[in-house]
Amino acid sequence: MLDPKNLRENYAKIAEALATRGFVFDLSLFESLESKRKDLQIKTEELQNERNVYSKNIGQMKAHGKDIAPALAQVAELGDELNRLSHALNEVQTALHDFCAGIPNLAHTSVPIGQNEADNVELRRVGTPRSFSFKVKDHVALGEDLKQMSFEEGAKLAGARFVVLNKNLARLHRALTQWMLDTHVDEHGYEEAYVPYLVNPDSLFGTGQFPKFKEDLFVTTSSNGLCLIPTAEVSLTNRMRDEIVAADRLPIQWAAHTPCFRSEAGAYGKDTRGMIRQHQFEKVELVWIAHPDDSYECLEKLVGHAEVILQRLELPYRVMSLCTGDLGFCAAKTYDLEVWLPAQNCYREISSCSNIESFQARRMQARYRNPETGKPELVHTLNGSGLAVGRTLVAIMENYQDEEGRIMIPRVLQPYMKGLQWIEKV
Repeated sequence: MLDPKNLRENYAKIAEALATRGFVFDLSLFESLESKRKDLQIKTEELQNERNVYSKNIGQMKAHGKDIAPALAQVAELGDELNRLSHALNEVQTALHDFCAGIPNLAHTSVPIGQNEADNVELRRVGTPRSFSFKVKDHVALGEDLKQMSFEEGAKLAGARFVVLNKNLARLHRALTQWMLDTHVDEHGYEEAYVPYLVNPDSLFGTGQFPKFKEDLFVTTSSNGLCLIPTAEVSLTNRMRDEIVAADRLPIQWAAHTPCFRSEAGAYGKDTRGMIRQHQFEKVELVWIAHPDDSYECLEKLVGHAEVILQRLELPYRVMSLCTGDLGFCAAKTYDLEVWLPAQNCYREISSCSNIESFQARRMQARYRNPETGKPELVHTLNGSGLAVGRTLVAIMENYQDEEGRIMIPRVLQPYMKGLQWIEKV
């Protein structure tokens, strides 16, 4: 959430900034709610002071043997009025909280202004797409021809947007996960974590999925409202909820491999073929908890760690700086890594790395203790995929195919495949 003090004092400027994100800030509603809040708060405080004066007088009157019945009646009347005002104030404060919970983060000043993904800015390209002497197949045709990928079985078991992998293709999927985790933990300094795949509503509010994106989640019917995680970011980042850490512990780097579950409610008709957009997929997620002064330096490191994975797999990719209109709800700045997919003849997102600044930390009350003042202050949170496992598998299949429909296994993964060099029909 945005800083409420800043919002109250600068809401007109904030509305202008949010407009660059395509968000319409309801000025009249905010002004109305804020006016009611101020009025009720002033009246409540005045009434509390008045009641305190009467209560003090009652003690003095009683000590002097005076009749306190009229004063007691007045205190009771003030109490009733105070309860009414307090109830009204709580209702307005709840409405303001809900209003503010639906406001996206402010974009960092370095983010390019734009309306949609067409206005994203390409920063660099790494690697050259391979030239093929034959007609390339997409990953669906390759996997089905190898008899190691079945969307028909996935649909039989669960419905559309599910897949079954088997044999060496399933093993390659597992190898990718293990190798990515080993690289990030052993070389990039992340602490590996195993986290719940089901989380409570407080966790989803903390990282910004609730209440705005509830329809994108798989919500269980349990009494405690548990939901399947859309990304390990939710579980990892919420480890900091209601915590205060020492400043010298920052930055904290966590990595976790989890399945991810998304209803794709807003993606009807998109990427219906193949593994690009599934209801269930896996990611190696990277999360940073950083000091506010260092978070943008941390973002560059985070992006670099994700790039290492693509570089060692020798997959061509590009780095995009997302424009204001394409930023995610919580992000202040985002870099997307897009990998080259020969069958689609284009780059597709494989990792999204974002600095959230204090937006999630304010919702979670995630703080560090400032050593100079001794007071707790909000941390900055960052997250990114390092990488999405299924999409990485897709990229390997399409970029490493040969004319016979075999898949060459990248050199860095061969030790994780017991030396196997090719995936072919077995």
